[in-house]
Amino acid sequence: MGIIRSGFSLMAGTLFGIYLAQNYNVPNIKKLANTGYVMAKHIEENYRKPSDTSKANDDDSGGDSK
Repeated sequence: MGIIRSGFSLMAGTLFGIYLAQNYNVPNIKKLANTGYVMAKHIEENYRKPSDTSKANDDDSGGDSK
């Protein structure tokens, strides 16, 4: 009885999703998520504070400077 009930709810949800996608302007979730990721990455790159460890590593790049 459990497999019939879960199968019915899966089938009903699939059919309802198909109906919504065909008859309404449903946004593409993957495209929205990708756009949000690109915007967040752009903001993070522009407003990130410079790290002190990278400056220290640049000063101690090796070699004798005597």
